[in-house]
Amino acid sequence: MEPCSILTALFPFATQCPCLLLFDDVREADAVARLRARGSQWCVLVWAVLALAAGLAVPAGLGHLRGTVPELPGSSSARAAALVVRGMPRLGTEQLVLAFDSPTLRADEAPYRRAVAATARAMAAAPGVGQVLTVPDTPRVGPHHAYLIFGARGDADARQRLLPVWRATAHHATVGASDGRVTVALTGGTPVFTALRDADLRDLRYVEAVTVPAALLVLVLGLGSVGSALVPLVAAGLGVLVSAGSLAALTFLLPVDSMALTVATTVGFGLGLDYTLLVLLHYRRHRDHGLVPRAAADRARATAGRAVLWCAAAVLVTSAALLTVPLGFVRTMALATGLSTVVTAAVATTALPAVLPRLDRLQEWGRVRRGRPQRGRWERWAEHMMRRPWPYLLGAVAVLALAAVPAGDLRLGLRVDRAAIAHSAAGAGLARLERDGLADITLLALPHRAGTDPVDTTTLVDALHDDPRVTTVGAVDNGNDLTVVTVTDRLPVDSPGARRLVHDIRSLAARTLPPGQPVYTGGPAPTLADFVGALRSALWQVGALALAGSLLVMLVAFRSLLVPVKALAMNALSTAAAFGLLAWITRNTAGTVNLAVPLLALTIVFGLSLDYEVFLVHHITAHYRADGDCRRAVARGLSETARPITLAAATMAVVFAGLMATHRQDFRQTGFLVATAVLLDVTLIRLVVVPALMRLLGHRNWWLPRPLRRLLPPFPAAALPPQRPAPPVPVATSPAHPQGDPL
Repeated sequence: MEPCSILTALFPFATQCPCLLLFDDVREADAVARLRARGSQWCVLVWAVLALAAGLAVPAGLGHLRGTVPELPGSSSARAAALVVRGMPRLGTEQLVLAFDSPTLRADEAPYRRAVAATARAMAAAPGVGQVLTVPDTPRVGPHHAYLIFGARGDADARQRLLPVWRATAHHATVGASDGRVTVALTGGTPVFTALRDADLRDLRYVEAVTVPAALLVLVLGLGSVGSALVPLVAAGLGVLVSAGSLAALTFLLPVDSMALTVATTVGFGLGLDYTLLVLLHYRRHRDHGLVPRAAADRARATAGRAVLWCAAAVLVTSAALLTVPLGFVRTMALATGLSTVVTAAVATTALPAVLPRLDRLQEWGRVRRGRPQRGRWERWAEHMMRRPWPYLLGAVAVLALAAVPAGDLRLGLRVDRAAIAHSAAGAGLARLERDGLADITLLALPHRAGTDPVDTTTLVDALHDDPRVTTVGAVDNGNDLTVVTVTDRLPVDSPGARRLVHDIRSLAARTLPPGQPVYTGGPAPTLADFVGALRSALWQVGALALAGSLLVMLVAFRSLLVPVKALAMNALSTAAAFGLLAWITRNTAGTVNLAVPLLALTIVFGLSLDYEVFLVHHITAHYRADGDCRRAVARGLSETARPITLAAATMAVVFAGLMATHRQDFRQTGFLVATAVLLDVTLIRLVVVPALMRLLGHRNWWLPRPLRRLLPPFPAAALPPQRPAPPVPVATSPAHPQGDPL
């Protein structure tokens, strides 16, 4: 037996080996068939083992997920935190607050004071706790409120692990000393982001409960039977399980936040349905043309599998742009997206073709309509488009441009989603702090030479005292090499006013401190301000890299210059239209769009748009290379891919629209943005603009400069499905240039 035959049999995801065509001996062909069947069994076994391992890893890894921590290494806020930890370790890596409240006792009554004092003693003895200080009273503090602040030691993961210990310690001390008449809530950065993580996990379970039945309904209506709908649904579920399990396993090695898990499951489920649908529909088409189940599965893997791999490559390239952002949570999102893409593409090109022949009868179960939909209406639409391309092109572009107009008014920021954590102790404590004018604590770290006098901060402290935004201000020196100025203000850390105050404090320090004095500003508001600045810079960088990577992928895929440029221009137009609609909605509702939303959605939307572009243009190009007739190639490619693309886009939109049922504002914004962009892309771009443009450009679509033709690999021979005789085209077509000759 030929070596390549053995490889082909063992690895059903490999491209069909041409040496199989050389077999004349029936017994040898039977042996290959048995070997291929055995390879399919091994493939199913491997995926079963991976699913079992993932099922065990997910529960274990959930406990290691952390909330999104807005840290920017190397920033002024990070330097300030490092200086404070080194020079004044008792202040801790982070300063957390214990917020006391009582419905019956005033803060100056003896039982209340005893409860606060007992809690302070208990917390001072707790692990990972540095100095415990009483926050001085201010006129705005409610009569039933009191506060303690303590230094929390350790990195973000260590502080998150100690949160339950700190909560329990504070609760037992407070309740025991006051007979239950005083309550306490632990709040601050780590408690708030941990509460957001818990809200994410609750929302994720709810999203799954909503989107799975909705996707099943769309698939049943689109495929015509319950059995056929279950095939991509289960395959996509397998991809989500393995992706989530892999990400959960990585939590033992890397810091992974809850947003990454939400991205992995949503993107994995959407792409899984997308990719498996393409393979399934090709399989059904080959079965309709008389191929036996195993041959149909092999042919579907060879045809649709190639398109799936190109689609996955496009998503990987756009998501890889996120790796250039120096923010941990952005890079974990890139990792989650890439991991989900690889796993779902592997499921669609290996596991699904291996089991499709065994599921042939299942696809007829629960049929809701007779027969399968014909392409007649899509062929008629394609022919109609070919006769009148200009009106449809101009109309679609006008609609998209009109929708994109409000995008310039998009207000970007980074807000703590208080509504999502309103019922948690951390959320209630945060709301109490903000009402009492103690919303934020800023630390100014002022290093000086060891053994010298403390930095003279008199002018700075007096100026800050006079600022109406500031509640309290004070300065302390460690007696060696560090002076720290603490500023408490009444502005919420994520408000525009807090960012302006941070800027003003930094400017004031530069004017009032001794010349040449280094100033590093730390605390929640400066950390968030540095984080927002990095996200704003990354937005344009990621967009440029995603465009460049997409252009390179499509250059290789289509050996054309105009097709990639056209695709990127149309993707940018549909994405801008989706952003415009989001801006219009937020202008009339919440107002601010989380900066992470366009950063994530930009890569996802571009990746998904390229998915459909690759699938559509792949078919058009294959037909054009076969007969050189551009108009006929566009009509055939559109009629063949319209149904798979619309069905895949409908399921994708349903999956991301499920995020709109969550409590997190940024998740709802992401869900709306991606679902809207996908629907605009499939209805106006793929079914109208792209075919019309390709019809008008004719053979120029495949123009490629001579230097690039020498650099790029040749266009592979496409294995097209059997075709019905094409209807006559009444209008003369453009001259053919099947080899991509220059104009």
